Amino acid sequence: MSNAKNPKTGGLAGIIAGDSAICLCSAAEESLLYRGYSIEDLGAHASFEEVAWLLTRGELPNQQKLITYQAKLKNLRDLPPDLKSILEHLPPNSNMMDVLRTGCSVLGNIEPESSQHDQLAVADRLIACLGSIVLYWMRFHQTKKRSVLNTEEETMAGHILRLILDRAPDDLSLQCLDASLILYAEHEFNASTFTVRTIASTLSDFYSAICGGIGALRGPLHGGANEAAMALISQFHSPEEARQGINRMLEQKQLIMGFGHRVYTTSDPRSAVIKAWAKRLAKTEQHFRLLAIAEQIENTMWETKQLFPNLDFYSALAYHFMEIPTLLFTPLFVMSRITGWSAHLMEQRANNKLIRPLSNYTGPLPREWKPAKLR
Repeated sequence: MSNAKNPKTGGLAGIIAGDSAICLCSAAEESLLYRGYSIEDLGAHASFEEVAWLLTRGELPNQQKLITYQAKLKNLRDLPPDLKSILEHLPPNSNMMDVLRTGCSVLGNIEPESSQHDQLAVADRLIACLGSIVLYWMRFHQTKKRSVLNTEEETMAGHILRLILDRAPDDLSLQCLDASLILYAEHEFNASTFTVRTIASTLSDFYSAICGGIGALRGPLHGGANEAAMALISQFHSPEEARQGINRMLEQKQLIMGFGHRVYTTSDPRSAVIKAWAKRLAKTEQHFRLLAIAEQIENTMWETKQLFPNLDFYSALAYHFMEIPTLLFTPLFVMSRITGWSAHLMEQRANNKLIRPLSNYTGPLPREWKPAKLR
C-alpha cells in the first residue's frame, strides 16, 4: 500500500529534490564544479576565502574585495565572553561536534539574526569563528588557559593551524589545509546540506539550520569517514598485512570507510588532489610507511570491489601528517562546509517552498478498532 507518486528508492538515491545553481557533481564526467569552476582549478589556484566568497556571493571576488573580505573574517574570529564561559563549562570529554553544535546555538542567542545582523553577516561570522569555538574549548581543557583567538595569521587555514599546533604553521601545511578546506566546502544535496535546506524551508533562523547541519554531519556515515579511514590505515603495519586484512574484512562483509560514493561511479575528483598533497607532506619513514599501506588498501579495494577512495581517505593522511589530532578531522569538515551550507540556506530562502516529501507506507491495511476488554 503506497501513497507515493514517485518511484520508491532507498535513501532518495537518484531522486532530484530541487534546483540549485551552487554545485554540479557529475557522475558521467566524474567532475565537480562550484558555480561553474572546476574543483581542480580552485584547489590549485584559489584560496579558501575566495571560494567562501564565490559560494556565498555567486562570483569570484576581485583583488580588492578579497583583501577586504580576508580582513573582515580576521576581525570576526574572536568569541563573546559569555560564549567562552559556556565553552569552559562544557565537559572536557565532550564530542567535538557537540561542542560545535552547542557553540553555534549559543552564538545564535548572543548575536541573533536580525535586520542589523542579516543572513550574509551571520554566514561570514560563522565562517570566521566556528574554528575558534571548538579550538578554544579544546585548548582550554588541555591547558586550563584561555587562548587568544585574534591570531595574526592572514588566512583561515593559518588561523586554524596556529590554534591547533600552538605555533606558526609551515608553508606546505598552510597550502595543504587551504586546499583541503576548498575541497570540503560544498558538495550538492548531501545529507547535512539537505538538512540545512529542509530547516531553512520552514522559515527557521540561520543558526537553527546550521545546528541541524552539524548534527547530520556528526553521523559516521556522513562526516566521520576521515576519522575511520585514519583508524583503518593505522591498524596495519605493512602493505602486505593491509592487503590480507582488507580481504578478510571484505569476506566478513565489514564496511570499509573512505571508499565509494553515492554520486561518483569510478573516481572522486577530489581524491587525486588531496592524495597529491598527502604525498608532498610525507617527510618521515613512518609517513612513507602509512602512505604505502594506504595505497595498498586503495589497490585492494579497486581489484576486489571496484571501489575507489573518496575525499575522506587521503584527507586522513594529510591531516595526520600536519599533526592535526584525529578527533578534529570531522570538525574541520564543518569549518569548511559552513560555506556551502550558508550558500544553500540563502538559495533556499530566495525561492522558498516547504520541503515535505511523501513516504511509502508499509504498515497494516485499515482495520477495525475494538475496546481493550475485547482485544
